[in-house]
Amino acid sequence: MSDTNAIGLHEGSASDLAGKLNELLANYQIFYMNVRGYHWNVKGANFFELHEKFEEFYTDLLVKVDEVAERILTLGHKPVHAYSDYAKLSQIEEDKDVHDGEACVRGVLTGFQTLIEQQRELLSLASDADDEGTASQVGDYIREQEKTIWMLNAYLG
Repeated sequence: MSDTNAIGLHEGSASDLAGKLNELLANYQIFYMNVRGYHWNVKGANFFELHEKFEEFYTDLLVKVDEVAERILTLGHKPVHAYSDYAKLSQIEEDKDVHDGEACVRGVLTGFQTLIEQQRELLSLASDADDEGTASQVGDYIREQEKTIWMLNAYLG
């Protein structure tokens, strides 16, 4: 009897990775809803540019939600899919009733910083497990989001 899964990873490592990926999935879902809310509710002098930018962000976040869930399935595990589970697992909290453009941008910035921190932990765990698929996926996310953080900080001055 083998202790590897269908893609050749040690089952214990795959289980640990799936657990961390489910935490990441929860954070992506809560963050997605926050950014969707910023898009709907932002007001102020920069409304037009922020409204459009938030749509760009939430569209990308939704793609990543699907990719993370599919990676969990690829590892042979089940993605969480209930909002109550997301609320329990997420480090990112719901951001309610935010209308001010700068506050919305700060919420996006904080969300990306939290995701990057989690993804760096996952990158280390994936590397230790010889899981190139997960490492590559989160590595790509990190690179992209680091640039976004730089741009958001530049926007905020």
